[in-house]
Amino acid sequence: MPILESTYKPPFWAKTSFVSTVYSGLIRRVPGVVQTRERLTLPDSDFLDLDWSNAKEKSNKVIILLHGLEGNAQRPYITGTAKLFNDNGIDACAVNFRGCSGETNLLYRSYHSGATEDLDAVVKHIVSKGYYNEIYIKGISLGANMALKYVGEDNELPKELKAIIAISAPCDLKGSCDELLSLKNRHYAIRFLQHLKDKLKPKLIQFPNKISQTNYSTIKTLKDFDDVYTSKAHGFKDALDYYEKASSLQFLPNIKVPSLIINALNDSFISSSCYPVKEAKQNPNLYLEMPNYGAHVGFISKNNKYYNEERALDFVTEL
Repeated sequence: MPILESTYKPPFWAKTSFVSTVYSGLIRRVPGVVQTRERLTLPDSDFLDLDWSNAKEKSNKVIILLHGLEGNAQRPYITGTAKLFNDNGIDACAVNFRGCSGETNLLYRSYHSGATEDLDAVVKHIVSKGYYNEIYIKGISLGANMALKYVGEDNELPKELKAIIAISAPCDLKGSCDELLSLKNRHYAIRFLQHLKDKLKPKLIQFPNKISQTNYSTIKTLKDFDDVYTSKAHGFKDALDYYEKASSLQFLPNIKVPSLIINALNDSFISSSCYPVKEAKQNPNLYLEMPNYGAHVGFISKNNKYYNEERALDFVTEL
């Protein structure tokens, strides 16, 4: 599919990558979204908490929302989309990945960029409700990679799944990790790492036979975290093996569900390998939009409705 030309024009003050990323992540607020929590028991007996918000009238359409690294279903980039879709007659199911809903999950494992088995469980659960005949998935950052990997894997997808929207997608996890470890992103990397280490601490007590204080003390960078915990807890050899196998880039040629990727050219979190131009040109189901601005999930627009949120609604409406 030809590359889409973007019409995104940010306000003058939001053209800087740092400003738009930080404002969107730490300052933006989205009032008026009422969520109801449902706990989903997974096949391995762990759980996911799903936060539902609904359209005013009964709907047969739903969007599944997937957050980013150390996010949750209350982040404004999730609730902003939920509100817009609810206002347009579509229910929203915002997923909290394992351990991200305010309660430590039960198992040693948690979540990662390629954990499509958990997404599959959510999709099957929603299909089993029996009253949604149109399901969309929108992933942000880590959640975007997961969504793209899910529809590109060799599995049987339900007929109800109609579209994927991936925002600020780190399609090449190794490339994205390298960017986050660079000096320009040091402040972001430190913040992410502290959150991850804080969340890992209870597992030192829960699972002393799997990770020791000595192991924990060696974690100095995000890659260290993936070497010590993410890879070992989820069946990978090391961080590089995890990045290679969980990256969605290799699965993009197989996508058969209409999928829109919006990656800003001034996103400091993602590498040049995360802009899949060749893959989009060769796959009629893959749409790639690369605005000059927007940074990492920072597509600030008017009236607190973000450009990526309105584009997501347009995409599913046009389908």
